[in-house]
Amino acid sequence: MKKVVALLLVLAMVLSFAACGSKKKESGKLDYSNIKIGMITLHDDSSTYDKNFIDSMYAALEELGIKKDQLVLYTGIAENEDCYNKAKDCVNQGCNVVFADSFGHEDYIIQAATEFPNVKFCHATGTKAHTVGLDNFSNAFAAIYEGRYTVGVAAGMKLNEMIEAGTITPDKAVMGYVGAYTYAEVMSGYTSFYLGAKSVCPSVTMKVKFTGSWYDYDKEKAAAESLISEGCVLISQHADSYGAPEACEKAGVPNVSYNGSTQKVGVNTYIVSSKIDWAPYFKYMIDCTVAGKTIDKDWTGTVATGSVKVLEVNDKVAAKGTQEAIDAALEAFKAGSLKVFDTEKDNYITVGGKKLTAYKADVNSDEKFEKDTEVVADGYFHESEYRSAPYFDVEIDGIELLDRNYG
Repeated sequence: MKKVVALLLVLAMVLSFAACGSKKKESGKLDYSNIKIGMITLHDDSSTYDKNFIDSMYAALEELGIKKDQLVLYTGIAENEDCYNKAKDCVNQGCNVVFADSFGHEDYIIQAATEFPNVKFCHATGTKAHTVGLDNFSNAFAAIYEGRYTVGVAAGMKLNEMIEAGTITPDKAVMGYVGAYTYAEVMSGYTSFYLGAKSVCPSVTMKVKFTGSWYDYDKEKAAAESLISEGCVLISQHADSYGAPEACEKAGVPNVSYNGSTQKVGVNTYIVSSKIDWAPYFKYMIDCTVAGKTIDKDWTGTVATGSVKVLEVNDKVAAKGTQEAIDAALEAFKAGSLKVFDTEKDNYITVGGKKLTAYKADVNSDEKFEKDTEVVADGYFHESEYRSAPYFDVEIDGIELLDRNYG
């Protein structure tokens, strides 16, 4: 009997140790309570662009029940070796996944991903994930051209209101656009904005000025002022400061913003804004990391995924019926019945007066910038379908580039 009791005691001890070992192993498992996330942004939250990313990250953390101190956030990180150093710092602090938000960060994030294969690295607006051959490196973007088109509709309706009021004649329906660089991302954006306006105001034309910077208040304000002086009666932008909206408010010129509402500086001129909501991607990125799953090489969010948003309309400035028109466009995008870059519509997308029937884009980025992929098929330009970052760089009729110094 004593032997039986002794054996039972030994067995109980073994089971106890096994259970402890199991608990220890379980406690080391990655989950939402112990994941650590690194985030690198080009500017801080004084930039509408970077603030949008930062706010979206905190929203995703809150939704997933992740504490703020599980985020390692570096702001104001230039597109140089400092980006690699900060990515390495994130790894040294135990981050399981690291995200960077600016186009010029990509090569430095790839450098870190190569060095640290057990950490996931994600990058917004980049072009190389599908060709660089790293399992732990991914690009992400969203079909923001859907949002820009939609707010373009709001711009076109405002132009129509001005025409009907006799403020301008149809031939004076000229919009201005402040862009950062002559990159495809910017060209895709201003073209989709223009096409949205054209869908409701056929006589619209547009002039574009570039600043050579993603964030430069003085240059952006000066560019908007110059466009206004050249007869532009409505301004939009792909630039990150309040420079252009403030110039519009001072001149009394309607403004369509980007990445967030600028109504606080444009009480009498701000109409509406579109933005990418990065929270769905951040949740996806974190979920994949916790589950040990591969993150898509090129993730593209849409209106349908909740990643492309149009913000609240300023009824004080917007034309009557703007909200209804915006809602209709968003529903059409969700249903798949509306294509921004439709190549079949008459008098819509033309180059030299002719429809765009074929076009090779530089999808597989390399040093030669070769046009490598046919992207016009089935009646539309397949933007962001062969990689997440935009590659629409067609110069279409109706849009005049006033300078080409940046790109």
